[in-house]
Amino acid sequence: MKLRSCGMPAVAMLFAATVAHAEPPKAAVFDFQLANLGAQGPTDADVARLGPLSDLLRAQLKDTGRYEIVSTAPVKADAAKADLRACGGCANDFARKLGADVAITGEIQKVSNLILNINVYVKDLKAGTPERAYSVDIRGDNDTSFEHGVKYLVKNNLPPPGGERDATQSTHK
Repeated sequence: MKLRSCGMPAVAMLFAATVAHAEPPKAAVFDFQLANLGAQGPTDADVARLGPLSDLLRAQLKDTGRYEIVSTAPVKADAAKADLRACGGCANDFARKLGADVAITGEIQKVSNLILNINVYVKDLKAGTPERAYSVDIRGDNDTSFEHGVKYLVKNNLPPPGGERDATQSTHK
């Protein structure tokens, strides 16, 4: 009788351990793009910042265990030519081509040299659920502000692995 009463908790613990060690979904994290720059247009510094910020986002997401990051190099040229936010789902198509479960795009909105937004969009391709948007406002058009913004966004706005956090609200810092 003791063996039977211990059997169910043991099975439950084994199941929980299996679920906890499930592989994270594969994510294609595309390079940030610039959006809504208005009349001012992008500066050389704006354009130069996109690659390092994209790499930082990939590293932060990987380090959290949320995703296994897949290389976007095979579609980099095509993705760079497209406006990933307005191409009718081409980022999703690129991600599928790469074998990813999730497509992640991002954009930088520059309201002024003082007011900027970092926006990240996450589309679960396997679940087919609506895309989720995450945003953080930053102050200061410099590398330090952007780096802090990306780290803050990953740590405080994006849901934990397997988590569901309401993504309809923007967080201002």
